[in-house]
Amino acid sequence: ACAFAGLWNCVTINPLNIAAGVWMMLNAFVLFLCEAPFCCQFIEFANAVSARADRLRAWQKAAFYCGMAVFPVMLSLTLTTLFGNAIAFATGVLYGLSALGKKGDAISYARIHQQQKQMDEELTGTLEGQA
Repeated sequence: ACAFAGLWNCVTINPLNIAAGVWMMLNAFVLFLCEAPFCCQFIEFANAVSARADRLRAWQKAAFYCGMAVFPVMLSLTLTTLFGNAIAFATGVLYGLSALGKKGDAISYARIHQQQKQMDEELTGTLEGQA
């Protein structure tokens, strides 16, 4: 979607639209290299780029993908750039959510809260005994 929208964005005479379209096509190429290297088997360095991208932490991928997707929108705010970069931005958001970790259950949170409450009561009791 990003590549097709970028190509469509380049069919104009406005230089900012052309720059945004070229950036979007570059985004699509980088996303293919990092996330789906089997689509780029004809490129010799595709596996090396994919291996390097796999070593990045989830929050680093999130920042990279969201930053890549926001730049063309800042260059040229059109419907084509918004829809074209939506998938790249969503990929970054999903990596960001995975960096936050999974949601804990209420039972373990209640148990932790109960332990902290008991420790606070014990600490308060020892402080009152010393005074």
